Amino acid sequence: MHRVAVTGMGIVSPVGIGVQRFWESVKKGKSGIRKITRFDPTPFKSQIAGEILDFDPLKKLKKKEARRIDLFARYALYSAYEAVENSKLDLENQNKDRIGVICASGIGGENTWERECKNFLENGPRRISPFFIPSLIINTASGVIAMEFGFHGVNFGTVSACASSGHAIGEAFRKVRSGEMDIMIAGGSEAPLGPLALAGFCAMNALSTRNDEPEKASRPFDKDRDGFIMSEGAGLLVLEKLEEAEKRGASIYGEIIGYGASDDAYHITAPDETGRSQALGVQRALEDAKIKREKIQYINAHGTSTPLNDKVETKAIKEVFGKRAYEIDISSTKSMTGHLLGATSAVEAIATILSLKEGIIPPTINYETPDPECDLNYTPNVAVKRDIEFAISNSFGFGGHNVALVFKRYGRP
Repeated sequence: MHRVAVTGMGIVSPVGIGVQRFWESVKKGKSGIRKITRFDPTPFKSQIAGEILDFDPLKKLKKKEARRIDLFARYALYSAYEAVENSKLDLENQNKDRIGVICASGIGGENTWERECKNFLENGPRRISPFFIPSLIINTASGVIAMEFGFHGVNFGTVSACASSGHAIGEAFRKVRSGEMDIMIAGGSEAPLGPLALAGFCAMNALSTRNDEPEKASRPFDKDRDGFIMSEGAGLLVLEKLEEAEKRGASIYGEIIGYGASDDAYHITAPDETGRSQALGVQRALEDAKIKREKIQYINAHGTSTPLNDKVETKAIKEVFGKRAYEIDISSTKSMTGHLLGATSAVEAIATILSLKEGIIPPTINYETPDPECDLNYTPNVAVKRDIEFAISNSFGFGGHNVALVFKRYGRP
């Protein structure tokens, strides 16, 4: 079994494009939530989102390449470029048969779906683009990454709603740890900000309607939370064998040491209110990492800002850690980024790894009114400096899908 290092990361997010910009915003508690500008949101109950306004795919992608793929795949490929670049992999001398890609999405080509559906209804079947299906399907993101770099290893996409990229990273971790693959590119991408998707989530009463205060709308664990904020973006990680990374002198961000998953088997959207199933996923991750629960110093929470999720996640943390739950630093970076659905686990994994590397706990912003049912330390409003070695990132998705990833700061045996 091999130790697994994270040697590259790339990100497109509502609070910054590129790892450095993203991390500076997160440390400062900067919100990326604003009123939707891509279309007129006036008819919708929720009119705000984590929209990316300054994305220029041509900074890394070829024009023809960018035109043929959906926005979610553009985000994925752009992030993969950054991750591979900052890993400083010498791809000319790597065995590309042993480099794989797992790129997740919860929804896939939502923008393509809405555009082509409108086109079909207005103009008939002969006007449908030949790129409709390839742009729509979720595995296109992993496929275009592999095609761009010539990676011939294992390649697929994972789909488990808001846990999708957590599963992608966890499964990629196993591929490298077992020696099946030398290197994996793993994470997720999402571009769901279209009128139809927004209408669907509004119909579920899942979104915040704090339209007059967009930057204050995402407030995980706060008593006055009223729903999550839909966002877009991508996060990709380069995972490789630690010994090989050290041998080539790579800059190592950190290690992934554990992966656990479970399912509520309870409800299509609501979490198991006991927190037992979420706790099971975390316990399995700790067992996989072969560390005692006392080692965990930070949890990047799923923390969606919905009334039920935050209460249940608090219960799950207490079930796993007992009284010590009150001593653990916890935060939800969704308070700044909003909820990137299938990409959210990857974005939060990046935040967790940087927290370990720099010794900084990012804040949960907009935490103003304590909730008696959410009574742990959620790092309210301001980042905290802390020397931490082990951390967990939680992700829970519609359908009851639960994932926990355990990360370790690089530099100790």
